[in-house]
Amino acid sequence: MRADARKNYDHLLAVARETVTEGGADASLREIARRTGVGLGTLYRHFPRREVLLEALLRASFDELTVRARALEGSTSPEDALTSWMREIVAVTHGYRGAIASMVAAIAEPGSALHASCVSMKTAGTNLLVRAQAGGMARADIDGTDLFALVSALAWLHDQPSFAPRAEHLSEVIAGAILIKPA
Repeated sequence: MRADARKNYDHLLAVARETVTEGGADASLREIARRTGVGLGTLYRHFPRREVLLEALLRASFDELTVRARALEGSTSPEDALTSWMREIVAVTHGYRGAIASMVAAIAEPGSALHASCVSMKTAGTNLLVRAQAGGMARADIDGTDLFALVSALAWLHDQPSFAPRAEHLSEVIAGAILIKPA
């Protein structure tokens, strides 16, 4: 990609991230183009469907969460690393309200543009869980798939207006159910 085309693409993604964060996964593509200062045709040239744009946004965020999990592995206690990562993944998915279904579907669909990023993110989270389990700080009867399902459920709760006020409390309940408190 030419440097100017890359710059335009990156600018479109930045504006799209802001717009989707404000309006959810159904944010207006016309509004994204307007805010970016490009025509709708330019937006569609880069992202022919809403799903393609959403996948690009989520892929970047999931890749960042994977890197973040790896950084947490060596920088904090296993318990703190796991709970921090869980909070961060819920916050990221909540930032893209309505996109949790895409994330959950992508993990099981190798042909999805999000599949590799989701698998890497799940693996990174699983490593944090295994580290906490090895230190006797997390339940041994859950695995990475369970962790991914719980995080997905928490992200879904954040998207529900009637549950949103309780989402933070429920996140703490789930973290408490995963972690083992010393006797």
